[in-house]
Amino acid sequence: MKNVFWFVFGIAGGFVLAHLVNKDPRGHEVLAEVDARISEFTDRIGDAYREQEARFAGAVDDAVTAAGKAAEKLTD
Repeated sequence: MKNVFWFVFGIAGGFVLAHLVNKDPRGHEVLAEVDARISEFTDRIGDAYREQEARFAGAVDDAVTAAGKAAEKLTD
């Protein structure tokens, strides 16, 4: 229970600190830059995920097509 208290206290303290830093114009710029970098990172991860998903979908489609052709040859 003690660890949960410190965890929640740390999160609340982080929010308070971020709010105070955001009030300062220089801090606001820093937080905006951090936010932009995080957004860029998540966009790149999303693009890479979708690209990999498309590769796997193509491989599965090729395997299904090959299996269908093999099944046709066996039934003929």
